[in-house]
Amino acid sequence: MTKDQVLSRIFTCGVLPVIRADSADEARQVVDAICEGGIDTIEITLTIPDAITLIRQLTREFPGILFGAGTVMDADNARQCIDAGANFIISPATVDEVIRVCNEDETIVMPGALTPTEIVAAVGVGADAVKVFPVGAVGGAKYIRSLLAPLPDLKLVPTGGVTVETASECIEAGAFAVGLGSDLVDIEAIRTGRSSEITETARRLREAVTAARQ
Repeated sequence: MTKDQVLSRIFTCGVLPVIRADSADEARQVVDAICEGGIDTIEITLTIPDAITLIRQLTREFPGILFGAGTVMDADNARQCIDAGANFIISPATVDEVIRVCNEDETIVMPGALTPTEIVAAVGVGADAVKVFPVGAVGGAKYIRSLLAPLPDLKLVPTGGVTVETASECIEAGAFAVGLGSDLVDIEAIRTGRSSEITETARRLREAVTAARQ
């Protein structure tokens, strides 16, 4: 899959669930619930035990879903994730060596940045899109709109504090997509047999983002 195709898939879905869990089994159950809700782009963070093995398994078992790796902080992990089948790489900060490895392999890379200077610098060293993190601490959708006023061509993915209720506001402000963690990825729902709640939340979120785009 080319970079343009991956970016198009991310934009079309508009939602990047950020999967964090205490085990690969819990993460897999979350993936099942989210996919059932119609979201087909998912970030598997390296904070999950055996995350790279999980990415390899998921990409084989769910060929119709776009899986990426998150919390990637060095070149070696970036290479391992790409070899495991990750379609995109996300970091909480801008790490030059991660961007370099991804660009060499023609893999989408989305580093984290917050200020206008940081965001422009990330794009300058090869970022395909920028994870604006933690956007909730600096104004959410209003901040995204302010950034895009002078910099309308940026592909911004606000993450950190985005909720099901505010996701559509970020899209309306011009966000390329939105990243959601605990507000969508409810591990306690998995542990108590309420995975259907995650599915329903995913469905509502996807519908809200689609409506915001229109």
